[in-house]
Amino acid sequence: MPLSQSSDASRNPEPRHVGVLLAAGAGRRYGKPKVLVDGWLDTAVGALRGGGCADVVVVLGAAQIVPPPRVTAVVAPDWEDGLSASVRAGLAGADRMRADYAVLHVIDTPDVGPAVVARVLDRAARSGAGLARAYFGDRPGHPVVLARAHWPAVLAWLSGDQGAGAYLRGRADVERVDCADLADGRDIDFPAGAPEG
Repeated sequence: MPLSQSSDASRNPEPRHVGVLLAAGAGRRYGKPKVLVDGWLDTAVGALRGGGCADVVVVLGAAQIVPPPRVTAVVAPDWEDGLSASVRAGLAGADRMRADYAVLHVIDTPDVGPAVVARVLDRAARSGAGLARAYFGDRPGHPVVLARAHWPAVLAWLSGDQGAGAYLRGRADVERVDCADLADGRDIDFPAGAPEG
């Protein structure tokens, strides 16, 4: 799907940041779609909003929910293909909202709050490339911020269960934003108390 041009700077002098919450998966290891876990959706939406996103798009697939107020739901019909399908649907939603930056976030990192999102978004906005990714020590995580100019290339790199990381890997112009002082940033794949593996 071709992306529209960014909005006219004279009508929209401030860059528009849209949060894209990737929540389409079935959560097989967790036992249910993670978008259905109590509190996680509100926490993730709050992190994106509080961190500087004007609007939030939640990408659904395995489970359909009524989105919170002022959140736009989009469905990735091919969600079973993996993360790439969710990113594709989310960027299309951000494109319809005329975003200048997409802030990709995941539903299953509930300790990531607004301060993490704000730090990563600020670094992306101040960088020349408009690319930034949260790191927690040496471990890459979310959110990931992508300026609009990169979206076509990101879409070209998407495949299977790989998201924007395939495009970002190895690029020298990606801001690595350490957020280990703010959150652990680990994906939660199993319910509390469940044996892993």
